Amino acid sequence: MHPRAEEFAAEANRRYGFDVEVQEFEEGTKTAADAAAAIPCDVAQIASGLVFVADGDPVMVITSGANRVDEARLADAVGAGEVSMADPDTVREATGYSIGGVPPFCHEGDLPVFIDETLLAFDTVWAAAATPDAVFPVDPERLVELADATPISVEGT
Repeated sequence: MHPRAEEFAAEANRRYGFDVEVQEFEEGTKTAADAAAAIPCDVAQIASGLVFVADGDPVMVITSGANRVDEARLADAVGAGEVSMADPDTVREATGYSIGGVPPFCHEGDLPVFIDETLLAFDTVWAAAATPDAVFPVDPERLVELADATPISVEGT
């Protein structure tokens, strides 16, 4: 196992008593489509961790790989005037991880986390495990608890 994925799994166990079942794929899981093809599962079951900046502060959205986060909808949900995608440096500073492998919890910073409510319809979703080649399965209700996430609608109206 990649050392970074191993560190994440150990931290999840230490903080939450959660045993992360890391699965690594040589072909990579950087995009939702890549992950769904490698697992295999429906792309909607991929829990993509995206970091945005809302009025200057980082926030994370765990969204279904089948959905695109509407920034205006997110701004309304977090009470912000302006929301934009975070740059790679902001993502690393806020979470401790690089884009493409950001897990939904065990972040270095204390940023608010929101979860795409459509993920809650599945028995299992798959999230990044700290590298672009590693994912893990998790019950979405458990994911809400672990990430201390607030369910929201992420798609535009």
